[in-house]
Amino acid sequence: MLVGKTNMHELGTGTSGINPHYGAARNPYDTNRIAGGSSSGSASVVSSGLCPVSLGVDGGGSVRIPAALCGVVGLKPTFNRIPHSGVLPLYWTVGMVGILAATVEDALISYAAISGEIPTYHHSSIPTKINLPLLPSTKSISNIKLAKYGKWFDDCSNDVRICCSHALNKLQDHYGLQIVDVTLPELEVMRLAHYLTIASESYTSLDSFLQEKNFAEFGWDARVALNIYGAFSSMEYIKAQKIRNRQLQFHKKIFAEADIIVSPTTGVTAYPIQDDALKTGELDYINGAALVRYSISGNFLGLPAVTVAVGYDKLGLPIGLQFIGKPWAEVTLIHLAFAMQEMCMSEYRKPQIFYNLLRKD
Repeated sequence: MLVGKTNMHELGTGTSGINPHYGAARNPYDTNRIAGGSSSGSASVVSSGLCPVSLGVDGGGSVRIPAALCGVVGLKPTFNRIPHSGVLPLYWTVGMVGILAATVEDALISYAAISGEIPTYHHSSIPTKINLPLLPSTKSISNIKLAKYGKWFDDCSNDVRICCSHALNKLQDHYGLQIVDVTLPELEVMRLAHYLTIASESYTSLDSFLQEKNFAEFGWDARVALNIYGAFSSMEYIKAQKIRNRQLQFHKKIFAEADIIVSPTTGVTAYPIQDDALKTGELDYINGAALVRYSISGNFLGLPAVTVAVGYDKLGLPIGLQFIGKPWAEVTLIHLAFAMQEMCMSEYRKPQIFYNLLRKD
């Protein structure tokens, strides 16, 4: 039962959550800063205590990015793990319904409720049984191997790098986890191929809708994005899929050495909302690229991923650590996220805007 709808970035075309029609979804830790996007309001309402769980759609980090910026849990399951019955027409090969939750336990409950066996002709590639972990048991994570690409891991702000490295070291020391040094090649190529894919699929899906609308009705940022989306050719789209297959092979080799890839969730924390962006929307490709830096493989390759809060920057803004798994590895991801949450929970801080709905007065 859905109890409400939240604000988001217009048509899911950005990562800030600034919507010129309905206002900006604001970060409860600092209302002058973005909530992230595009499932912006979904993260904000959970972070501020208005509800324990919300849903979003993750086509390029749109669940995990706002979850990390707002200090909540964001879970993007394996592609097609959650039946959506055609409700995701925008980007059908990279988009997935995802869960934003106050705790890993809440994310698990929601995942158990909405995941399922997919009634398609791909039965052979889909597990017949959904395994759900038993929490708070975390003994099973001690033999997990974590893959870390150091150059990529450190390609973020100093606050994010230091915080995520500290959290990972704590987890490793406590559980004796093995860190495997790996290389993830052609990451920029994959980012561009993913952008071309999600852009082409979005524009194709919106074609009939756009023909009925006056382009001037959209925010300036959406207009620019849609013009770019419609500029790609079918040949370019096919070449992007060749890159997808190449990246699948790269990741297959990494998952032969390790169970989970670990990284920061975003390269920066929530940045300020500019006054002029409130009227026009915003295209900030520098911060935008930093926000999506670690999200792409989860969408482009259909891999499950989870982000959990591990600390704060010097301004008190949340920082998330991300675990990326091989297909159908949600159980392992949830165990890891729960263990990480347990180690960090004593240092969690309430946001500036928080509503305790359980308080009786």
